[in-house]
Amino acid sequence: MNNQTSRQSKFNKKKKKKKKKRIKLFVSIVLLIPLIILGYTYYQFYDGKKDAEKAIASTPNQTIYEFNGQKSLEDKINVLLIGIDKRENDTSANSDSIIIAQFDPMKKSVKLLSLMRDMYVPIPGYNENYKINAANALGGPELLRKTIKENLGIDVEYFAMVDFKGFETIVDVLNPDGIEVDVEKAMSKYIGVSLNAGVQKLNGKELLGYARFRQDSESDFGRTRRQQQVIKVLMDEVISTNGITKAPRLLGSIQPYIETNINTGDSLGLIKEVLTNHPEKIESLTIPVKDTYQDVRVANGKNGMLVLQVDLEANKTAINDFLNNETPAINQ
Repeated sequence: MNNQTSRQSKFNKKKKKKKKKRIKLFVSIVLLIPLIILGYTYYQFYDGKKDAEKAIASTPNQTIYEFNGQKSLEDKINVLLIGIDKRENDTSANSDSIIIAQFDPMKKSVKLLSLMRDMYVPIPGYNENYKINAANALGGPELLRKTIKENLGIDVEYFAMVDFKGFETIVDVLNPDGIEVDVEKAMSKYIGVSLNAGVQKLNGKELLGYARFRQDSESDFGRTRRQQQVIKVLMDEVISTNGITKAPRLLGSIQPYIETNINTGDSLGLIKEVLTNHPEKIESLTIPVKDTYQDVRVANGKNGMLVLQVDLEANKTAINDFLNNETPAINQ
């Protein structure tokens, strides 16, 4: 009987030791996981940054831009997205695309407000009207912010200015096999690539060409619509499992191609916010809205210049309704 009790006692001790080992192993794994994730994030970010810096080693240092946008009193995050075609040795460039992206984590929604670059508006500090896209060349993102605020009544906290190479890099890092897009017609004129009609996977250069195409009856309005479409498919890619794992490398890869007042920590925080509360819907609106503008030719050089003369008050109302209420996007 004593022998049996002794054996049972030894068995129980061994069982307890095994249980303690399992608990220790479990605790060790739990503690290691954040370190592994942190190490992976650090490696991916700086590896991507190193590759990008090698590719543009001869490029001048980035400019530090002033930007004094006001933080939203609500939990909404507003970012001014500026796409530019910055050629070698250029110190400034007109904005090729101007989009205000608003993310509302409470409603899990994203709204894209595209501003037509040919809108003819007053620019603060200048005594004449210009196309709105000239504001960036005249005074950088801060003057563009002021121009948008004074003419359309909306302020933004953040800006991100990306050149064409940066856009191509975003696409190619997110998915080296290409992003699937339904190209509605054959496109080639002035975009640097030839695209056939139909559903296909486009690499960075091809997707950029698709987003910039304007040689059809829709002209710049069609181009703006395609830009909104491209942002939507890229957001879908970012919040996919594939995109989540590549987020740190993506941030590192595009750093040399992007000018922004969002620091790296905030960038990762924004991505985390989007991934945690990933948008259930993405709405878009193009300004000026239908029936609030006219095509006008103004004096400029020998043949003048075609611009959009805009009813600013009507568009302020449309913007307020779109960003602050549940009003659906207005089609052109």
